[in-house]
Amino acid sequence: MPSFARAAAVGAAVAAAGATPFALAQPAAWPTKSIRFILPFPPGGGTDTLARIVGQKASEALGQPIVMDNRPGAGANIGAELAARAAPDGYTIVMGNIAHAVNMSLYRKLGYDLITDFAPVTLLASTPNILVVGPAVPAKSVAELVALAKASPGKFNYASAGSGSSSHLAGELFKTMTGIDLVHVPYKGGGPAVASLLSGEAAIGFATAPSVLPQVRAGKLRALAVTSARRSSAAPELGTIAEAGVAGYDSNTWYGVLAPRRTPDALVARLNTIFAGAMNSAEVRERVALHGFEPETSTPQAFGEYIRAEVAKWAKVVKAAGIKPE
Repeated sequence: MPSFARAAAVGAAVAAAGATPFALAQPAAWPTKSIRFILPFPPGGGTDTLARIVGQKASEALGQPIVMDNRPGAGANIGAELAARAAPDGYTIVMGNIAHAVNMSLYRKLGYDLITDFAPVTLLASTPNILVVGPAVPAKSVAELVALAKASPGKFNYASAGSGSSSHLAGELFKTMTGIDLVHVPYKGGGPAVASLLSGEAAIGFATAPSVLPQVRAGKLRALAVTSARRSSAAPELGTIAEAGVAGYDSNTWYGVLAPRRTPDALVARLNTIFAGAMNSAEVRERVALHGFEPETSTPQAFGEYIRAEVAKWAKVVKAAGIKPE
């Protein structure tokens, strides 16, 4: 994705220079209290994991606590709407991700607009999803899974983090490109979706790497492939779905920090410097890599361009696949 690549390159240059991308005076009296970081997903998933790792480092740099506020529900819309309505004073931020870009075309009525109701701060990271199966599914490869599903249409279900989530889109893309019939079961986040796989309630998952890799490494779930076009540095032993014979398959998840619109440019610049700097620190990069994240920092402007491109991209996918909220 060209805009994503440009964003990462610019962010890396800014971090290397140790400077803010804005030549603006910083508010002298900010922050004087804790900052609320709204996470539109429940604990245990990729969004929660990333936010807590980066937030800890950012808090040290700010000299104030960053308080995580998990607000799951309605396909990540509850948390996003809450953030959009917050005061634009630099004390409320929200973790946006691919789900919010998809929701722009998935839902007829939203309480926010991803493009106009937020001030982009920075991209943080991306991660592939991982195609996994529970212990009750005998498939040990993508080809075997496709064969099983074709032999028993509608027998197998797959868990997602919610309608319109990256795991949902990855599953629908897989169904479309392989011609198999899987039943979608949406949950209220990546954590509950993985829990359903562990309990046997769901058979298949397209979970984010951070939420599922620990279970794979513990031998509780079987990983078949990653959903990205390239192998993940977090699990290089896993091939891609495209390598396994589903030519052209590619689905990825991104995460980034947003502030309410009308947040002063100087505060946005400060938040960008703090969060991009935290993500690009050696300590944080090492920690997030263990969870399957690829750091992807950016300037606010580049992040805004990327968001607009993502909204347009996924609108086409939602329409073509006929995806509806569940």
